Amino acid sequence: MSASFNEIWKKSVSETMVSILERTKVEQGLHIVATPIGNLADISLRALVTLRSADIILCEDTRVTAKLKKVFSIETSTEAYHDYNSRKVLPNIITNLENGKIVALVSDAGTPTISDPGYRLIKAAQECNIPIIAVPGASAVLTALASSGLPTNQFFFAGFLPAKPIARRKVLSAIRYVPSTLVFYETANRLASSLADMVDIYETRQAVISRELTKRFEEIRRGELGVLAKEIADGPRIRGEIVVMVGPSRSPIKHSLEEIDIMLKKELKNMSVRDATAAVALKTGIKRKTIYARALTLKSKVDVSTLKTN
Repeated sequence: MSASFNEIWKKSVSETMVSILERTKVEQGLHIVATPIGNLADISLRALVTLRSADIILCEDTRVTAKLKKVFSIETSTEAYHDYNSRKVLPNIITNLENGKIVALVSDAGTPTISDPGYRLIKAAQECNIPIIAVPGASAVLTALASSGLPTNQFFFAGFLPAKPIARRKVLSAIRYVPSTLVFYETANRLASSLADMVDIYETRQAVISRELTKRFEEIRRGELGVLAKEIADGPRIRGEIVVMVGPSRSPIKHSLEEIDIMLKKELKNMSVRDATAAVALKTGIKRKTIYARALTLKSKVDVSTLKTN
C-alpha cells in the first residue's frame, strides 16, 4: 500500500526541519530569544536551536522556563535574571560572555525587553563590545495590532500604565494627541479603572481589548471606548494578559471660553482652583497657565462660599 499524503507530508516536513536545524549556527554572544505568548506551536526553529546550544539561559522565572524546557527537551541550565537581582548577577554574566559563552535571554512569554527586564544587560554587553543577536518571534504588541482592525502604519507603545490614578491620567494625557494607534499593557485588576480614565481623556475613539492572545480562551473586543469600558465595568471579572489599543487622535478640539467656564464651574464646586485647573487642562489639552488665569477670574465673580479654596 502506498504511503498516505499525511505520511509523506510529515516525513517531508520532518526532513526539512532537521535540515534547517542542522544548518542553523549559533554564534558566541548574547541572544535575545522570543518565546511563545501562549500557544507553544509559535516557538521558532531558530529559538529552539539557540536555547539548546546556549551555555546558560537567563530567565525571569526559572519555574516558567522549566516548563518550556520540558516540552521541547531543552537541557540547558537556567539562571534567574530580573529587575530585583540584575545588579548583583550582571558582572558574572558579562564575564561569561567575555569568556566566549553563549548566553540566551528569555522572558516568561514573548519578546524580551518589551516591557520586560533586559535593558541593563543589553546596554552592558554593548559597552563591552559583546555581540547581541535578536532571535525574533511572538510579541503580544504585534499580535494584538495585527488582528485589531485599527491603523497599524504607525503605533505608539506605552507599555504598562501607572497603577496610581493621578500618574496614569498624566501619562494618558501626555500622549492624547499622538497621531497613531495607542497600545497599552494592563492587568485584569486595573482594566476597568484604566478604561474609565481613557474614556474621560480620549472620549469616543474606537478601541480594541485583546485578552489571552493565542491561548485557549483568547478574546478580542472591538468598539467605541465608552461602550467597551461599560462592558468591562458591568460584566463579570476578567482574567489573563491584556492588551488595550485606542485609535489615533483626531485634531485637538477647540473649546470656546463659555465651554471652559462651564467645566471650571463644575470642578470648582468640589476642588481648589489648582486642582480644578489641572482637571480642565487634562480634558481640553489647553495649557494650565491659561486655564488657571481663567479660573482665578471666574472665581472672583462667583459666590466664594460655594467654593473650596486653596
